[in-house]
Amino acid sequence: MFVFVCASCDTELTVPLSQVALPPHARQNYGNGVQLPVLMEPGTFAVDPDPWGGPWRTWDEIDPGEAEARGIYAPVYALSDSAPGAIVIAPGDIRGARLMPEKRGGACCGLDGADGPNLACVTCGLPVATRVDDCSLWQVVRLSSDAVYRILLDGVEAVPLSWKELTETGESTPPIEPIATWGGRLGSSHYWSWSPQWEAAAGQALAHLLVASEGQPVKVPGGLTADVFQRALDALLPAGPPTRRAVLAGPGRPAPDAGVDILLVPVHPQTGQTWAQASPVASVYLVPLPLGVWLWLTSPQPNLPVPASGGIPQDVLRDDPLPPRPNSLFRADRGSFQHTLVRLPAARSPWLREILANLTQYTSTGLF
Repeated sequence: MFVFVCASCDTELTVPLSQVALPPHARQNYGNGVQLPVLMEPGTFAVDPDPWGGPWRTWDEIDPGEAEARGIYAPVYALSDSAPGAIVIAPGDIRGARLMPEKRGGACCGLDGADGPNLACVTCGLPVATRVDDCSLWQVVRLSSDAVYRILLDGVEAVPLSWKELTETGESTPPIEPIATWGGRLGSSHYWSWSPQWEAAAGQALAHLLVASEGQPVKVPGGLTADVFQRALDALLPAGPPTRRAVLAGPGRPAPDAGVDILLVPVHPQTGQTWAQASPVASVYLVPLPLGVWLWLTSPQPNLPVPASGGIPQDVLRDDPLPPRPNSLFRADRGSFQHTLVRLPAARSPWLREILANLTQYTSTGLF
């Protein structure tokens, strides 16, 4: 457990926190006027290795060598010049900080962080963090890495759970959920849709699947896995019989067949480490998935619970109304896809750069 303190005056700025992996949807911008929940679980923090927020420089202002030194291997519209390594926490875990109203940014329903840090230390006034809670953005506080430092409590770091413990106790993430909205003539409402977390996770995984494909057709398992990935793979890769095969693999599952080229595997939610076989095969590409998404894909629930009233017993599923379904085909999150792909060295390849250059077209046709 750690607490974060002001680098100027040593004022404690957080409750005790334990470190976890940064969620794939940390930078997601979802829909329009949508109420997204808090990004981080209470009592946890993650470190974002990439800069976030202004000041910005466009791609034309950046030397290609500098971009690659920062781990960017394909053109993007602009890159952040802020300090990397922000500490990402839940808004309810901040302490000893006050809001700076003049740093509201260009938000319409809350704070978007566009004007830089908007939380200052109550003791010395140093800008220490940025709160984000605008519509269509995950609610979060980002502690500036150059304005805070952390102190280890009790001198002991927590031991991460084993893969066996995670698969036995971890919660799977449903692929469909009610999406809350703000505004409108009728006020707040909600609709059933594909989970934003799934869309972000799919965007990240799709980038890895394309790299693993080496430009050849790829076949993923049927069912929900195919619903999530196959349509995009068929559109972005050459037509023809599949030459590379992907399967779900991970703790507690049978060893994959010898002819498998790609493994869809879970990421440890505490350490961020991707699961690997005891005897890894060098030619097999590991595609990371958040544990909750992987658990659902490997052990899907037959139906989603539906809210009900009256005297129906707890945990009993109703057959009327029918389980909610999204009104569109699955779409991977474009921002998560681009953010991941440009940071993979294979993005130097002309065919992957062409995909990145045509993202607007792919989005307009409903692929993203």
